[in-house]
Amino acid sequence: MEKSTKGDVRLPVHVAVIPDGNRRWAKKHHLPALVGHQRGYDRANQLAKHARRMGIKILTYWAFSTENWKRAAGEVNHLMGLFERAISLHLREALVDQVRIVHLGRKDRLPPTLKKKISDAEEKTRAFRRHYLAIALDYGGRDEVIRAISKLEKGNLGGRDLEKNGLDRYLDTKDLPQPEPDLIIRTSAQQRTSGFMLWQSQYSEYAFVDKLFPDFTAADFDQCIADYLGRQRRFGA
Repeated sequence: MEKSTKGDVRLPVHVAVIPDGNRRWAKKHHLPALVGHQRGYDRANQLAKHARRMGIKILTYWAFSTENWKRAAGEVNHLMGLFERAISLHLREALVDQVRIVHLGRKDRLPPTLKKKISDAEEKTRAFRRHYLAIALDYGGRDEVIRAISKLEKGNLGGRDLEKNGLDRYLDTKDLPQPEPDLIIRTSAQQRTSGFMLWQSQYSEYAFVDKLFPDFTAADFDQCIADYLGRQRRFGA
């Protein structure tokens, strides 16, 4: 796989983050869950800028899963509003830093205003190739694969065509120059993947961090990258 370089350091091209622990952070600090989500978003934005300065080409955040709709309506509505503000901010910065914004997941269940903001951000940044910010919103790994297979069936593609064309071109990550994350970071001490990027993560390296996401700093991110650089990847060979 291609590798980004910054000075003499060989960096991962694609880093994905499962930013877990916003609600637990709020509970720990005796604050409403909504405050935890805001702190988590602020941290995510800081780290996105930091990753770009490091030379990371693709950064993916899992912002909202297909299962997160089960949460209380008030919390979900607040999150949707937060995502609208986040997309607007990301777009302003993306136009300056030449970042392509890519949405992963379903759009059909999102509020119309949020859906429009995402589509506008994708369209206005489509020509950028310097950096990529992928936002997994209403995303689930199984859901993604099921939707991809459905597209294959509608195209009447048989087994040989699937082998020739690959499932990759039907997945949400099809517009990323490297769909497969080199490194997946999950915060809050939870050591599970929760089905994130089921197809793409076959040979991804993982970093499970004890800190809740609002406490996950740029220095912690750097440590995850340093640990990754110390590993030897064989890709099954």
